Amino acid sequence: MIKTAIILAGGLGTRLRSAVADLPKCMAPVNGLPFIHFVIALLQKEGIENFIFSLGYKSEAIISYVDTQYPVLQKKYVIETKPLGTGGAIKAACKQVTEKNVVVVNGDTLFHINIAELSRFHETHDASCTIALKEMKSFDRYGAVELNNDQSIKAFKEKQFCESGTINGGVYALTLATILTGDYPEVFSFEKEYLEKNTGNGKLYGVINNDYFIDIGIPEDYQCFQDDYKAIIAKNNLSSSHNATSAFLNALTV
Repeated sequence: MIKTAIILAGGLGTRLRSAVADLPKCMAPVNGLPFIHFVIALLQKEGIENFIFSLGYKSEAIISYVDTQYPVLQKKYVIETKPLGTGGAIKAACKQVTEKNVVVVNGDTLFHINIAELSRFHETHDASCTIALKEMKSFDRYGAVELNNDQSIKAFKEKQFCESGTINGGVYALTLATILTGDYPEVFSFEKEYLEKNTGNGKLYGVINNDYFIDIGIPEDYQCFQDDYKAIIAKNNLSSSHNATSAFLNALTV
């Protein structure tokens, strides 16, 4: 099973500025806790032991929080001195990974994935990249992903309104060699220049998971996550942040 995760948390978060000013998106507060607290807790719950934080905008706020709250966490920080795009950020972070494969997640997204099952599928299929997919209805914020019968990626569709479809949930099992030995520039888009360009070449797969998914990149969804958290905590009548987080994560399977 994959034991290392890269958390991408270097974005500027411009769409969330109206709700969360002067903070990286992953530090957006939820009942007194930053969003990244839930990302780390979920990954730990799923067996991740080593963390690599890919940072940029206001990285010092994230480092201060993680160092203070997780003093014994096995962690490394990779800090962009200029925007590298998602691909450049992943490539730079992969250089710090000692395993063959790594899990990549977004610091502003919570997707309840069974990491052991994702790892098993990825390794069994000798995949270059396995994407955790989420089925959604009535959406236009995300592009849809189409699968072949063997679960290899057939196509990525541009963002447009869809009555129903499957989206890229932003969680990847990635084989390091595919990104480190490929002819990729320092700055590039993982979605456009890696995923889309390699579609149809085999080795790219998707696994559908229909447990809890939220991307807090816009104010409406940030508020939705806060409401979800408060509802679950109120239902369980909990006050301790540790017990509340455990109860919340346990409730994410739908």
